[in-house]
Amino acid sequence: MRVLDDLDELAGLTGEELGTSDWLEIDQDRVDRFADATGDHQWIHVDVERAASGPFGGTIAHGYLTLSLVPLLGSQVFSLETPGAKLNYGVNKVRFPAPVPVGSRIRDRVVMGEVTDLPTGKQLTLRHTIEIDGQDKPACVAETVVLLIGG
Repeated sequence: MRVLDDLDELAGLTGEELGTSDWLEIDQDRVDRFADATGDHQWIHVDVERAASGPFGGTIAHGYLTLSLVPLLGSQVFSLETPGAKLNYGVNKVRFPAPVPVGSRIRDRVVMGEVTDLPTGKQLTLRHTIEIDGQDKPACVAETVVLLIGG
């Protein structure tokens, strides 16, 4: 895991790949629990029998489930240990190029984006590419924004 602990060195990392997470298997139980948490029980995610004859040959993970795993997977790649508060500020852009079939494995590849000086600290962007084991297209590409306040 990459430890990022120096505010002054962050800008020099722009465009650098920070690494990849471990693979995580997406099982039906995780998909069902996400459906319960969000109220999104669309058959393509939770009805194993119906989805078997659907467009993907089985159930697939919710796109937002995949996105929600960015903090978990990203924490295996890097740790922000800079002084002061660290705040999730948002996501600039999210795309879901390929579905995640239940039973497949995903991982996060993280690249440092822009680092911008602010009066109160720094803003940094991180590009997360959620890869699917054995597939060319990623499941999710997201640019997250973090505010580093004070220190």
